[in-house]
Amino acid sequence: MPPWQAVAGMLALTFFPTRPDLAGKSHATWESVAVWYGGLTAGRRQASPEIKQKVAELTANAKTTQDKIAALAAFVQREIRYVAIEIGIGGFQPHPAQDVFTNRYGDCKDKVTLLSTMLHEVGIDSYYLLVHATRGVVARDSPSMTNYNHVILAIKLPADVSTANLCSLYAHKQLGHLLMFDPTHPLVPLGYLPPTLQENFGLLVTEGGGELVELPLSSPNVNRLLRSAKLELTPAGALSGDVTEIRWGVPALNTRAHLLDVPSDQRTKALENFLGSFLGSLVFQGAQIENLEQTDKTRVLHYRFLAKDYAKAAGNLLLIRPRVLGQKGSDLLEAKERKQPVEFPSASLETDIYEITLPSGYAVDELPPPANEDSSFADYRSKVEVVGNVLKYSRNYTIKDVIVPTSHLEEMKKFFRQVAADERNSAVLKRTNP
Repeated sequence: MPPWQAVAGMLALTFFPTRPDLAGKSHATWESVAVWYGGLTAGRRQASPEIKQKVAELTANAKTTQDKIAALAAFVQREIRYVAIEIGIGGFQPHPAQDVFTNRYGDCKDKVTLLSTMLHEVGIDSYYLLVHATRGVVARDSPSMTNYNHVILAIKLPADVSTANLCSLYAHKQLGHLLMFDPTHPLVPLGYLPPTLQENFGLLVTEGGGELVELPLSSPNVNRLLRSAKLELTPAGALSGDVTEIRWGVPALNTRAHLLDVPSDQRTKALENFLGSFLGSLVFQGAQIENLEQTDKTRVLHYRFLAKDYAKAAGNLLLIRPRVLGQKGSDLLEAKERKQPVEFPSASLETDIYEITLPSGYAVDELPPPANEDSSFADYRSKVEVVGNVLKYSRNYTIKDVIVPTSHLEEMKKFFRQVAADERNSAVLKRTNP
């Protein structure tokens, strides 16, 4: 379901003064809210000599404008600790950039203020973007500062910056390409947005005004999970082998957050628990993690396992489930009548490829049929084939949209019913020798 904050009712009061000198205090439109916030931030982005020196130091070896942006963004994201001191108007007004830089801490709006100040020193303009960290809370027809609990930065990209690999872009009619960046989130690299901010609304605060804009939703290809495995099956039904998982975008973000939150000596146990949810009689045989803390790189995981009783014997037959790991099913199959839409965290594309070497003395007797399910919100494709003595299972699961209205609930139930059936299917192996 959508987060409760996006579902619950909210009341905001706006007054309309008759005195001209109070007109600027009324938040009757989004522009008036932006003007008010622009007044709060006036004079806060002044670069001190220390800030100028740090900018020069960080960008000294940057070859391109994009490299300069990345260097400054990384500094604010990683070197300025998140500490919120919000007393009175401090809940809305950022501290001066010099204070944030000197103290090396601040909240979201403080980090944005410092980064905007540093970017200005290399000739790059940027703008406050007021958002709510929960998708669906901001109501387009209800202008109010109560809509917001977070601030990110909209960076105006110079013409020499390539936009090819930047996903968090907004094309503004007057300002051109704006790169949305959240310097508060420690694991989201430049060019991406946290998933809850995607397909969300933000108030862009520009010089003398502002407007409500819709933040972009990353395409499924940006948020990828590719899991491939080379496995062997014994005549006794034991399955073993190596698995490689490559994740980028939101799947990488989620597993990084999970594994970094676990002490390093307990990460193996976390992986073992994941495998144990799919495999009985599991013997975990080790893992290797690459690029766990390098957020601008794909996260790669290698692991090896043995599942002693994976295939089930039935006389001279072995029954084996080709879908070894990963489950795409949903409890929506059991859902009662809904009044709210279904919400997915992000658009994504997940691919599984399992190659299982069959035991000698067995041949394939029956294969599950391919699955081809299309819907308005997702696609699902799978097939099982035999190449020599190798059983190969492959599938793609694509989430295309993050909000599914209740009018599509029956379509969704049918979709997940077919997915669940495909995941349960087994291939039948028959013994060829006495």
